[in-house]
Amino acid sequence: MGAIKRIGLLIIGWLFIVLGILGLFLPILQGFLFILIGLAILSSRSKLVKSFLKHLEERYPRYHERVEIWRKKFRNLFGKD
Repeated sequence: MGAIKRIGLLIIGWLFIVLGILGLFLPILQGFLFILIGLAILSSRSKLVKSFLKHLEERYPRYHERVEIWRKKFRNLFGKD
């Protein structure tokens, strides 16, 4: 079951990053927010992503609050892992 969770987190994390990149060019999506959500999901697997997210947290505290809400939702959905 752990492998399925890991693959699910990777897919969802990269999906949010792709949506974020699309959102940078499309006016409907908030690209930066989707990228941050994707990074928050992937941060459980990568120390590099985690340190980059910490830097963004200090620079953009308003977005960090939204990312934390999404991180908690995904941790509840997929377990703490």
